[in-house]
Amino acid sequence: MSLASFLPAPTQLSQDQLEAEEKLRAQKCYSTALVSSRREPPPYGQRKGLVPRSLEDFGDGGSFPEIHVAQFPLEMGRKKKTSNALAVQVDAEGKIKYDAIARAGQGKDKVIFSKYTDLLPKEVLHEDTPELQKPDEEAVKELTEKTRMALDKQVSQKIAAAMPVRAADKQAPAQYIRYTPSQQGVAFNSGAKQRVIRMVEMQKDPMEPPRFKINKKIPRGPPSPPAPVMHSPSRKMTVKEQQEWKIPPCISNWKNAKGYTIPLDKRLAADGRGLQTVHINENFAKLAEALYIADRKAREAVEMRAQVEKKMAQKEKEKKEEKLRELAQMARDRRAGIKSHGDKAGGEDSEVRERDEIRHDRRKERQHDRNISRAAPDKRCWTHTLNTPPSSISQYTHTHTHTCLTAESFIGPAVIPNKRSQIQQSTLTVVHV
Repeated sequence: MSLASFLPAPTQLSQDQLEAEEKLRAQKCYSTALVSSRREPPPYGQRKGLVPRSLEDFGDGGSFPEIHVAQFPLEMGRKKKTSNALAVQVDAEGKIKYDAIARAGQGKDKVIFSKYTDLLPKEVLHEDTPELQKPDEEAVKELTEKTRMALDKQVSQKIAAAMPVRAADKQAPAQYIRYTPSQQGVAFNSGAKQRVIRMVEMQKDPMEPPRFKINKKIPRGPPSPPAPVMHSPSRKMTVKEQQEWKIPPCISNWKNAKGYTIPLDKRLAADGRGLQTVHINENFAKLAEALYIADRKAREAVEMRAQVEKKMAQKEKEKKEEKLRELAQMARDRRAGIKSHGDKAGGEDSEVRERDEIRHDRRKERQHDRNISRAAPDKRCWTHTLNTPPSSISQYTHTHTHTCLTAESFIGPAVIPNKRSQIQQSTLTVVHV
C-alpha cells in the first residue's frame, strides 16, 4: 500500500498529466496509421539517459532543464557554419573544373578565360556556318519590342517620380500559389499536406516620402578576371638572384618614430649615394698642384736663406779670428820691443783709445743689426755711417763701397711676387787706423 492510494484524486491536473492525456488521445485518433510520423520524448521522471539531439527529441517543445546538455530546440541558438568552399564540379570528360573558383561571385553570362584552350586561336569558320548568320526578321522584331518596352518603363518611372502629385499605382492582380511543405506530420503545418497562398500587392501611399536613399553611388562590380598567365616551372633561385632581389628598406634621414638604432651602412645604402657616379672637378687637381709648387718654392727659399746666413756667420767668424790674430801679433810686438805704427804716433794714445772705443761700439751695432736681420729676413741690407769727429776722420778715413744682396734676390718671385729681384747697394763707411 502506498500513500497515493489513500489520498483523493486531484481536482486539477498538472501540466505533465495534461500532456500525457493529450498524447493518449492522439494515439487513439491515429492508431490506424501504418507508420508513426511523430516521436515523443519520454514523460517526466523517465528521462534518465536522454540526450536530445534532433527536433523529434523535443516533441515540438522547449529544452529540458533537468538534462544538463547543450540543447537547441527548433535549431534556436545553434551557430550556422558558413564556408566559402565550393562543390567539386567536373566537365564532360570527368576532369575537375577549376575555373569554378574564378566564376564564384560572377554572373553566369560573364566570359572568363581560365583554360589553356582559351589561349589558342579560334578556327576560321565558313561563311555558311549558322553561328555567323544574321538573325531573321522575327528575332529582330521581338528583340526590338522588348527593348522598347524596357525603355518605356524606365521613362515612365522617371516622369512619375518627377511629378509633384501623382495617382496611386494600379495593383497587380492577386496570385494563388499552392505548395507542399517539406516537413510532413501532425506537428507541422497544422497537419495539412498542402497549402494555398493568396499573394496580393501591398497598397502604396502616393504621398509617402521615399523610405530609402536611392541616390547613393553604388561601387562598380568586380572587373573581369585577367587572362591566365602561363608560368614556367619553378626553379631554385641562385645566390646571385637572391642578392639582386634584396631591396633595402626605406630609411628616413629625418624621422625615426620608433627610435631604432640604424647602422651607418644601412643608412648610406638607403640614401642612394652608392648609385651616383662620383665626379671630381679638375680645379681640385689645379689647386693641389699650386699648393705643391708653393710649398716647394717656400722650402727652397728657406734653404737658400739658411745657406746665406751660414755664409754670413762664417765670414763674421773669420773676421773675429783675424782680429784676434792682429791683437795677438801686436801684443807679441810690444813684448819684443818692436814699435808699431801706433808707437810712432807717440802722443796720440788718447786718439787710439777713442778709436778703439768707436770700433767696439760699431761692432756692437753690427751684431745688433745681424740679430735683427735674422729675426726679419726681408731687412738684410743696411747702411752705416760713422759719426766720428771730423778732425780724426779727415786724417785716417778711407771710404769703401760694399755691395750686398737682399733677401728678395734669394727668395725669388714665386715667394714674394709683388717685388722684383734686384740688387741694392749701400755705402758702408769704415774708419781704418
